[in-house]
Amino acid sequence: MPAKLRAAVEQHQAEAPVDLAALARGFGLSVKAATLAPGISGEIRPEGNSFVIRVNRHDAAVRQRFTVAHEIAHFLLHQSEIGKGITDDVLYRSSLSSKIEAEANRLAADILMPDHLVQRIKANSEVLNINDIPLHLSKRFGVSESAMKIKLGL
Repeated sequence: MPAKLRAAVEQHQAEAPVDLAALARGFGLSVKAATLAPGISGEIRPEGNSFVIRVNRHDAAVRQRFTVAHEIAHFLLHQSEIGKGITDDVLYRSSLSSKIEAEANRLAADILMPDHLVQRIKANSEVLNINDIPLHLSKRFGVSESAMKIKLGL
């Protein structure tokens, strides 16, 4: 990702949880909760001069957060591929290649769980003798415990 875009993302990564709404607004994106077809987690589509992200209102909050980050990642990495829109199913698969979806998943995880914040809060948690650090961190970052365990390499 170009340094200018990386810097724009990093502006929103000073504290956990990352404010995805502010991040999206910073790129001129709107985010809307919607009732999407069964098995669909989210989509990004052109609307006017920008793009709108729709997230399935029936998904769990942590799932919605990852979906929004995933769609922002498509905007940042694959804007030329969006065309009339990208719809992602519950496994974050779309009509795009698995390589492109994997890139969006990796960036989504990096947006939600930036290394510097994870390491700082993890170290503080250890000092405080918190028993279940992955669970504690998942709650602080607004992500699923399984996503945090992957981030921590567990």
